Amino acid sequence: MIEKRWTIKEAPDEKTVLALADSLNISNILASILILRGITNFNEAKTYFRPDINLLHDPFLMDGMQEATNRIIDAITNNEKIVVYGDYDVDGTASAAILYLFLKELNANVQVHIPNRLTDGYGLSIESIELLAQQKTDLIITVDCGITAVDEVEYATSLGVDTIISDHHKPKETIPNAVAVLDPLKPGCNYPYKYLSGAGVAFKLARAVSDRVGRKNNILQYLDLVALAASADIVPLTDENRILVKRGMEMINENPRPGILALIKKAKKEVGSLTAGQVVFTIAPRINAVGRMGDAKRAVDLFIEKDNDTADKIAQILEDENYRRRKIDEMTFSHAVSIIEETVDLDKEVAIIVHVDEWHPGVIGIVASRVVEKYYRPAIMLSTVDGVAKGSARSISGFNIYEALQECDDMLIQFGGHEAAAGVAIEIDNIDKFRIKFNHVLREKMKEKDIIPEIKADIIISLSDITPKFVRILDQFAPFGPGNMRPVFIAKNVQLANYPRIVGSNHLLATLKQNGGDKVFDAIGFNLGYFAEIIAKDRDLIDIVFTIEKISRNEVSYPQIRLKDIKVIENVN
Repeated sequence: MIEKRWTIKEAPDEKTVLALADSLNISNILASILILRGITNFNEAKTYFRPDINLLHDPFLMDGMQEATNRIIDAITNNEKIVVYGDYDVDGTASAAILYLFLKELNANVQVHIPNRLTDGYGLSIESIELLAQQKTDLIITVDCGITAVDEVEYATSLGVDTIISDHHKPKETIPNAVAVLDPLKPGCNYPYKYLSGAGVAFKLARAVSDRVGRKNNILQYLDLVALAASADIVPLTDENRILVKRGMEMINENPRPGILALIKKAKKEVGSLTAGQVVFTIAPRINAVGRMGDAKRAVDLFIEKDNDTADKIAQILEDENYRRRKIDEMTFSHAVSIIEETVDLDKEVAIIVHVDEWHPGVIGIVASRVVEKYYRPAIMLSTVDGVAKGSARSISGFNIYEALQECDDMLIQFGGHEAAAGVAIEIDNIDKFRIKFNHVLREKMKEKDIIPEIKADIIISLSDITPKFVRILDQFAPFGPGNMRPVFIAKNVQLANYPRIVGSNHLLATLKQNGGDKVFDAIGFNLGYFAEIIAKDRDLIDIVFTIEKISRNEVSYPQIRLKDIKVIENVN
C-alpha cells in the first residue's frame, strides 16, 4: 500500500464566491469549485453549463487549412484516389472513420489504411507508402499521426504521391514538407485552441471542406466519433473539446450509430446514461484491442457500418479480441511484477525499465500503465520486434516523460509521444546504458515528493452538504476528464454506519455518516479493500477523500461516494 499525500486547493476570494453563488442560485461550495476552474461570473458559467456548438473556432484559423481544402477539393473533382491514413488506437480509427464517411458523402474516391501495430509500427512508414503508391494513390491524408514523418513525406513526394498531414501531437524541429500540415501545436500556427484530439483536427478539416462546398451542417453528424476519440485519448476537456465531447456524448446517448450501439451492448452499458469516463474504461479498451492484437481497420469498419446485425458481428470480434488481450495483459503484468520485485532496487532507481524479448508488443503499454499504478514510478516496458527493443513509456502525474526522453535522444532509435506517455525504440545492446542515463535524468528533474502520489482536493465539505440539488448541479459539470476532472472532496470525522466489507478482488464497500446524523451514504473504494480490517477494528473516526457519482438502482438514482483514500484519525473507544 503506497501512502498518499492530500493537498487542498487554495480557497478562492470569499466575495467572489458569494457573488457567483447568488447569481447562479447555487451553494458556496459549488461556486468555489467553479471559480477554481476559472469560471467567475454568470456568463462564463452559462457557457460552461450550456456549451454551444456555435462557439467553435473557425477551422480556417488553423495554419495550412486553405491549402489542405484546396487539394482535397481538387482530388474530389478529378476523381483522384485518396487514402485516409490513421493510427491504430481509438483516436486514429475514429479520425479515419470521420474523414472516410465525410469524403464518401462527397462522392470522393476514398479508402482507409491503418498500419498494423505489430508489423508496420507507428505512423506513416516507407513500406506503407510504397504499397499505397503501387495501388495508384494520388493523395494521402494522415489522421492522428504524421507530424514527425519528414523523410516519409519526402519519399511519398518522390513517388508522385501528395500528402496532407492532420495530427495533434507535438512536432519536432523539422516539419514535413507536405502539401499542408494541420497541427495546432505546429510553430507559427495561430489556432486559438491547442489541445484538440486527432479526431478534433480531422473534424476541423472536414468542417473546412464542408464550409467551402456548402454542406456546413452535415458535418455535425460525426461529433459522436469526435467525442469517443477525445474521451479515449485523454485530451483536456476544456474550451472546444468540452463542446465537442458534450455534444457528441449527447448524440451517443440519444441515437448512437450502429457500431457504437453494438459496443455499448457488448460492454453491458445502457444507452442514455453513458459517460465520458465509461468510454475511457469500458468502450475504448474494446476498440483498442483490435489494434493491439492485429488489424485495427476492423474498428473503422465498425464505425462506418450502417447495418445493426453486421455491426453486432464486428463488435463481437472486438469483444473476443479484448478478452484475448486481457488474458495476455494479465500474464505479462504478473511477469513484469515478478521481475521488478527480483531485480529492481527502487531505493536506487527512480524509473522502472523492463525488457523481455517475448512480450506481446500490443499489451505492453497497458502493462506500463499498471506498473506505474502499482509502484508510482515512471515505467518503460519493452519487448523485442525485429531485433530492436520497442515499447511504451508511462509517467506519473505532473512529470513530463517526453522531455526526459529528449535528453536521452542520442541513445534511442526513435521516440514520440507527449507528457504522460510515449513510444520508444532502443538497440538491445544500449538498454543498460539507457537505463543508467534515464535514471540520472530523472534524479536531476524529480524531487523526493514527486514519487509520493498526490490527491488534490477541491474543498472540505460535510456529508450533509450532499443534497439532491447539489448532486443535480454537480452532474452538469460533466463531461469529466483532464482539465475538468470530477470535483474531489474531503470530509472529516466520518463514521462507519456498519461494518465494511470487501467485494470483487479488493474493493471496499461501506456506509458512512457524520456527526451522529441519521443520513447515511453508500460508499465504494476500488482497490481499497485493505482498509476494511483497519477501519473496522475499533470503529474509528476517519477522514475521507472522495468524489460523488450518481448511480441508479431499480430505476431510482441516488448519490454514491467514490472513495479515493482514507485516513484513520481517532479511536472513539
